[in-house]
Amino acid sequence: MALDPATLVVCLRTAGPTLRAALDSGRFAVNLLDERARAVSDLFASGATDRFERAEWRLPLGAGGPHLTGAALAVADCEVTQAVEVGDHTAVFGRVTGVTLADAGEPLLYGRRRYARWSVATSPPAEAAAEVPLSTALEGDTRVGSRL
Repeated sequence: MALDPATLVVCLRTAGPTLRAALDSGRFAVNLLDERARAVSDLFASGATDRFERAEWRLPLGAGGPHLTGAALAVADCEVTQAVEVGDHTAVFGRVTGVTLADAGEPLLYGRRRYARWSVATSPPAEAAAEVPLSTALEGDTRVGSRL
């Protein structure tokens, strides 16, 4: 991520339809999911061809791509500025052209093939557990899931 100009990088499977759609349109959207949106995360990670028929979304005027309404805590609309193929994925750089924020919520965390609640991962440790690493905090409320 770069701050000036605001730029996001997404890595998309080179052989997948999402990369082709982003490059053909010159735009994409990044949906930061709410911690209650695990099912939507799993659906999109599954690669199901009917995923947009099974999730609530809209395409606002001027948006870079679909906004996952009800599931997204924030959406960044981006304009493609560069794409670099790296192995079986392509890193797509996008200049942020707009951000849409939900009224409230906490982000869905995913790492080490597990989900975690933001409130658990960021809460201050009790004195007795002051040296518990973040990876342990993430394991406290997790389940094995698909990658994002």
